[in-house]
Amino acid sequence: MEPRPRSFYILAAFFGLYVLFLYGPTITIGILSFQGPSGGLTFPMNGVSLNWFHELFKQQAVGDIWGSFSRSLRLGLMVMVTTVVVSVMGGLAFRKRFAGSGALFYLAIAGLVIPSILVSLGVGLFFSQAGIPVHWATSGFGAQLTWTLPFGLLVMFAVFNRFNPAYEEAARDQGASPWQTVRHVVLPIILPSLLGVALFGFTLSYDEFARTLLTSGSKNTLPLEIYGMTTNVTTPVIFALGTLTTVFSFVIIGLFLLTAWVLNRRRSRHGSDAGKGMV
Repeated sequence: MEPRPRSFYILAAFFGLYVLFLYGPTITIGILSFQGPSGGLTFPMNGVSLNWFHELFKQQAVGDIWGSFSRSLRLGLMVMVTTVVVSVMGGLAFRKRFAGSGALFYLAIAGLVIPSILVSLGVGLFFSQAGIPVHWATSGFGAQLTWTLPFGLLVMFAVFNRFNPAYEEAARDQGASPWQTVRHVVLPIILPSLLGVALFGFTLSYDEFARTLLTSGSKNTLPLEIYGMTTNVTTPVIFALGTLTTVFSFVIIGLFLLTAWVLNRRRSRHGSDAGKGMV
Protein backbone atom coordinates (compact mmCIF):
# COMPACT_ATOMS: atom_id res chain seq x y z
CA MET A 1 0.00 0.00 0.00
CA GLU A 2 1.50 3.30 -1.08
CA PRO A 3 1.88 5.97 1.61
CA ARG A 4 -0.54 8.86 1.39
CA PRO A 5 0.86 12.20 0.26
CA ARG A 6 1.45 14.91 2.82
CA SER A 7 -1.29 17.02 1.25
CA PHE A 8 -3.84 14.37 2.27
CA TYR A 9 -3.03 14.79 5.97
CA ILE A 10 -3.01 18.57 5.67
CA LEU A 11 -6.46 18.54 4.06
CA ALA A 12 -7.72 15.99 6.61
CA ALA A 13 -6.51 18.17 9.48
CA PHE A 14 -8.08 21.24 7.90
CA PHE A 15 -11.39 19.42 7.49
CA GLY A 16 -11.24 18.20 11.10
CA LEU A 17 -10.73 21.78 12.32
CA TYR A 18 -13.63 22.91 10.16
CA VAL A 19 -15.94 20.26 11.64
CA LEU A 20 -14.79 21.18 15.16
CA PHE A 21 -15.44 24.87 14.46
CA LEU A 22 -18.86 24.04 13.00
CA TYR A 23 -20.12 21.71 15.71
CA GLY A 24 -17.93 22.71 18.66
CA PRO A 25 -20.37 25.30 20.09
CA THR A 26 -23.30 22.88 19.82
CA ILE A 27 -21.32 20.11 21.50
CA THR A 28 -20.26 22.52 24.26
CA ILE A 29 -23.86 23.53 24.93
CA GLY A 30 -24.87 19.87 24.96
CA ILE A 31 -22.21 19.05 27.57
CA LEU A 32 -23.04 22.03 29.80
CA SER A 33 -26.75 21.14 29.74
CA PHE A 34 -25.87 18.12 31.92
CA GLN A 35 -24.51 20.28 34.75
CA GLY A 36 -25.40 19.28 38.28
CA PRO A 37 -28.17 21.15 40.20
CA SER A 38 -25.66 23.69 41.49
CA GLY A 39 -23.84 24.04 38.16
CA GLY A 40 -23.47 27.27 36.23
CA LEU A 41 -23.16 28.46 32.66
CA THR A 42 -19.44 27.78 32.29
CA PHE A 43 -16.84 25.10 32.85
CA PRO A 44 -15.75 23.40 35.04
CA MET A 45 -18.88 21.30 35.47
CA ASN A 46 -20.26 20.98 38.98
CA GLY A 47 -21.57 17.42 38.85
CA VAL A 48 -23.55 15.62 36.18
CA SER A 49 -27.34 15.28 36.13
CA LEU A 50 -30.54 15.65 34.11
CA ASN A 51 -31.79 18.36 36.47
CA TRP A 52 -31.97 21.14 33.90
CA PHE A 53 -33.96 19.03 31.49
CA HIS A 54 -36.47 18.44 34.28
CA GLU A 55 -36.56 22.17 34.95
CA LEU A 56 -37.64 22.78 31.35
CA PHE A 57 -40.96 21.06 32.03
CA LYS A 58 -41.67 23.17 35.11
CA GLN A 59 -43.19 26.65 35.21
CA GLN A 60 -40.46 29.11 34.23
CA ALA A 61 -40.08 32.46 35.94
CA VAL A 62 -39.32 34.05 32.59
CA GLY A 63 -40.15 33.10 29.04
CA ASP A 64 -42.84 31.06 27.33
CA ILE A 65 -40.81 28.09 26.10
CA TRP A 66 -43.54 25.66 25.10
CA GLY A 67 -45.84 28.33 23.70
CA SER A 68 -43.04 29.63 21.49
CA PHE A 69 -42.16 26.08 20.43
CA SER A 70 -45.77 25.48 19.42
CA ARG A 71 -45.82 28.68 17.38
CA SER A 72 -42.54 27.82 15.64
CA LEU A 73 -43.82 24.33 14.85
CA ARG A 74 -47.08 25.59 13.37
CA LEU A 75 -45.34 28.36 11.45
CA GLY A 76 -42.78 25.89 10.11
CA LEU A 77 -45.52 23.59 8.84
CA MET A 78 -47.36 26.50 7.20
CA VAL A 79 -44.19 27.69 5.48
CA MET A 80 -43.26 24.15 4.45
CA VAL A 81 -46.58 23.41 2.73
CA THR A 82 -46.69 26.80 1.01
CA THR A 83 -43.10 26.52 -0.16
CA VAL A 84 -43.67 23.07 -1.68
CA VAL A 85 -46.88 24.05 -3.46
CA VAL A 86 -45.62 27.36 -4.86
CA SER A 87 -42.24 25.87 -5.83
CA VAL A 88 -43.88 23.08 -7.84
CA MET A 89 -46.23 25.53 -9.53
CA GLY A 90 -43.32 27.85 -10.30
CA GLY A 91 -41.21 24.99 -11.65
CA LEU A 92 -44.02 23.88 -13.94
CA ALA A 93 -44.65 27.44 -15.13
CA PHE A 94 -40.99 28.12 -15.97
CA ARG A 95 -40.62 25.03 -18.14
CA LYS A 96 -41.58 27.23 -21.06
CA ARG A 97 -40.37 30.73 -21.74
CA PHE A 98 -42.93 33.51 -21.52
CA ALA A 99 -42.87 37.30 -21.64
CA GLY A 100 -41.17 38.70 -18.54
CA SER A 101 -39.99 35.30 -17.29
CA GLY A 102 -36.41 36.53 -16.80
CA ALA A 103 -37.41 39.54 -14.73
CA LEU A 104 -39.85 37.42 -12.73
CA PHE A 105 -37.13 34.86 -12.01
CA TYR A 106 -34.73 37.46 -10.60
CA LEU A 107 -37.55 39.06 -8.64
CA ALA A 108 -38.45 35.68 -7.13
CA ILE A 109 -34.92 35.00 -5.86
CA ALA A 110 -34.17 38.57 -4.78
CA GLY A 111 -35.03 37.62 -1.20
CA LEU A 112 -31.74 35.73 -1.00
CA VAL A 113 -29.59 38.85 -1.40
CA ILE A 114 -31.63 41.39 0.59
CA PRO A 115 -30.45 41.65 4.23
CA SER A 116 -32.85 39.71 6.44
CA ILE A 117 -33.35 42.51 8.95
CA LEU A 118 -34.42 44.88 6.14
CA VAL A 119 -36.96 42.32 4.94
CA SER A 120 -38.30 42.03 8.48
CA LEU A 121 -38.51 45.81 8.83
CA GLY A 122 -40.18 46.27 5.44
CA VAL A 123 -42.76 43.53 5.93
CA GLY A 124 -43.57 44.76 9.42
CA LEU A 125 -44.05 48.34 8.21
CA PHE A 126 -46.18 47.20 5.28
CA PHE A 127 -48.58 45.27 7.50
CA SER A 128 -48.76 48.13 10.01
CA GLN A 129 -49.49 50.72 7.32
CA ALA A 130 -52.07 48.44 5.72
CA GLY A 131 -53.91 48.14 9.03
CA ILE A 132 -53.20 44.40 9.33
CA PRO A 133 -52.09 43.25 12.78
CA VAL A 134 -48.41 42.27 12.94
CA HIS A 135 -48.58 38.62 13.95
CA TRP A 136 -46.35 35.56 13.57
CA ALA A 137 -49.02 33.82 11.43
CA THR A 138 -49.46 36.75 9.01
CA SER A 139 -46.52 39.11 8.69
CA GLY A 140 -44.10 36.54 10.17
CA PHE A 141 -45.37 33.97 7.70
CA GLY A 142 -44.92 36.35 4.77
CA ALA A 143 -41.43 37.41 5.85
CA GLN A 144 -40.24 33.82 6.13
CA LEU A 145 -41.58 32.94 2.68
CA THR A 146 -39.19 35.53 1.21
CA TRP A 147 -36.42 33.26 2.54
CA THR A 148 -37.75 29.76 1.85
CA LEU A 149 -39.41 30.25 -1.54
CA PRO A 150 -36.21 31.19 -3.43
CA PHE A 151 -34.56 27.98 -2.25
CA GLY A 152 -37.57 25.90 -3.20
CA LEU A 153 -37.88 27.55 -6.60
CA LEU A 154 -34.20 27.06 -7.43
CA VAL A 155 -34.46 23.36 -6.57
CA MET A 156 -37.58 22.92 -8.70
CA PHE A 157 -36.07 24.84 -11.61
CA ALA A 158 -33.11 22.44 -11.57
CA VAL A 159 -35.39 19.40 -11.30
CA PHE A 160 -37.66 20.36 -14.18
CA ASN A 161 -34.71 21.45 -16.30
CA ARG A 162 -33.61 17.79 -16.30
CA PHE A 163 -37.11 16.30 -16.42
CA ASN A 164 -37.71 14.05 -19.43
CA PRO A 165 -40.99 15.12 -21.11
CA ALA A 166 -41.27 11.70 -22.75
CA TYR A 167 -42.94 10.41 -19.57
CA GLU A 168 -45.70 12.99 -19.92
CA GLU A 169 -46.09 12.32 -23.62
CA ALA A 170 -46.49 8.61 -22.93
CA ALA A 171 -49.18 9.33 -20.32
CA ARG A 172 -51.07 11.60 -22.71
CA ASP A 173 -50.86 8.95 -25.43
CA GLN A 174 -52.61 6.60 -23.01
CA GLY A 175 -55.45 9.11 -22.62
CA ALA A 176 -54.42 10.78 -19.35
CA SER A 177 -55.66 14.32 -18.74
CA PRO A 178 -53.19 17.09 -17.82
CA TRP A 179 -54.10 16.79 -14.14
CA GLN A 180 -53.79 12.99 -14.21
CA THR A 181 -50.39 13.34 -15.87
CA VAL A 182 -49.18 15.68 -13.14
CA ARG A 183 -50.66 13.59 -10.35
CA HIS A 184 -49.69 10.09 -11.49
CA VAL A 185 -46.52 10.76 -13.49
CA VAL A 186 -44.82 14.05 -12.65
CA LEU A 187 -45.32 14.17 -8.88
CA PRO A 188 -44.17 10.57 -8.19
CA ILE A 189 -40.99 11.17 -10.20
CA ILE A 190 -40.08 14.44 -8.46
CA LEU A 191 -41.21 13.27 -4.99
CA PRO A 192 -37.66 12.94 -3.52
CA SER A 193 -36.98 16.53 -4.58
CA LEU A 194 -40.26 17.62 -3.01
CA LEU A 195 -39.13 16.08 0.28
CA GLY A 196 -35.93 18.11 0.02
CA VAL A 197 -37.88 21.32 -0.59
CA ALA A 198 -40.18 20.49 2.34
CA LEU A 199 -37.17 19.91 4.60
CA PHE A 200 -35.63 23.20 3.46
CA GLY A 201 -38.88 25.05 4.09
CA PHE A 202 -39.47 23.66 7.58
CA THR A 203 -35.92 23.90 8.93
CA LEU A 204 -35.28 27.39 7.54
CA SER A 205 -38.54 28.60 9.10
CA TYR A 206 -38.05 26.82 12.42
CA ASP A 207 -34.59 28.36 12.91
CA GLU A 208 -35.24 31.81 11.43
CA PHE A 209 -34.53 34.77 13.69
CA ALA A 210 -33.86 37.98 11.75
CA ARG A 211 -36.88 37.87 9.40
CA THR A 212 -39.18 37.14 12.34
CA LEU A 213 -37.72 39.74 14.70
CA LEU A 214 -39.97 42.63 13.61
CA THR A 215 -42.85 40.60 12.19
CA SER A 216 -43.88 38.24 14.99
CA GLY A 217 -45.90 40.77 16.98
CA SER A 218 -46.30 40.24 20.72
CA LYS A 219 -45.88 36.45 20.55
CA ASN A 220 -42.36 35.13 20.08
CA THR A 221 -41.27 32.16 18.04
CA LEU A 222 -38.75 29.80 19.63
CA PRO A 223 -35.57 31.49 18.27
CA LEU A 224 -36.81 34.87 19.52
CA GLU A 225 -37.73 33.36 22.88
CA ILE A 226 -34.28 31.81 23.27
CA TYR A 227 -32.67 35.14 22.40
CA GLY A 228 -34.80 36.88 25.02
CA MET A 229 -33.87 34.26 27.60
CA THR A 230 -30.16 34.90 27.11
CA THR A 231 -30.57 38.30 28.76
CA ASN A 232 -32.27 37.13 31.96
CA VAL A 233 -31.73 33.37 32.42
CA THR A 234 -28.60 32.56 34.43
CA THR A 235 -28.91 28.77 34.74
CA PRO A 236 -28.06 25.88 32.38
CA VAL A 237 -31.77 25.46 31.65
CA ILE A 238 -31.16 27.51 28.51
CA PHE A 239 -28.48 25.00 27.47
CA ALA A 240 -30.92 22.16 28.05
CA LEU A 241 -33.40 23.96 25.81
CA GLY A 242 -30.75 24.38 23.12
CA THR A 243 -29.87 20.68 23.32
CA LEU A 244 -33.50 19.59 22.98
CA THR A 245 -34.15 21.89 20.03
CA THR A 246 -31.01 20.58 18.31
CA VAL A 247 -32.11 16.99 18.87
CA PHE A 248 -35.56 17.89 17.54
CA SER A 249 -34.00 19.32 14.37
CA PHE A 250 -31.96 16.15 13.81
CA VAL A 251 -35.07 14.01 14.40
CA ILE A 252 -36.96 15.98 11.74
CA ILE A 253 -34.07 15.57 9.29
CA GLY A 254 -33.93 11.86 10.09
CA LEU A 255 -37.66 11.44 9.46
CA PHE A 256 -37.38 13.11 6.06
CA LEU A 257 -34.39 10.94 5.12
CA LEU A 258 -36.20 7.82 6.29
CA THR A 259 -39.26 8.77 4.25
CA ALA A 260 -37.11 9.30 1.15
CA TRP A 261 -35.42 5.93 1.70
CA VAL A 262 -38.77 4.13 2.09
CA LEU A 263 -40.14 5.77 -1.05
CA ASN A 264 -37.04 4.82 -3.05
CA ARG A 265 -37.29 1.22 -1.83
CA ARG A 266 -40.95 1.09 -2.75
CA ARG A 267 -40.26 2.55 -6.19
CA SER A 268 -37.46 0.04 -6.80
CA ARG A 269 -39.70 -2.83 -5.71
CA HIS A 270 -42.53 -1.71 -7.98
CA GLY A 271 -40.09 -1.31 -10.84
CA SER A 272 -38.73 -4.82 -10.40
CA ASP A 273 -42.25 -6.27 -10.10
CA ALA A 274 -43.27 -4.52 -13.30
CA GLY A 275 -40.19 -5.91 -15.06
CA LYS A 276 -41.02 -9.44 -13.92
CA GLY A 277 -44.59 -9.01 -15.13
CA MET A 278 -43.39 -8.01 -18.57
CA VAL A 279 -41.15 -11.08 -18.70
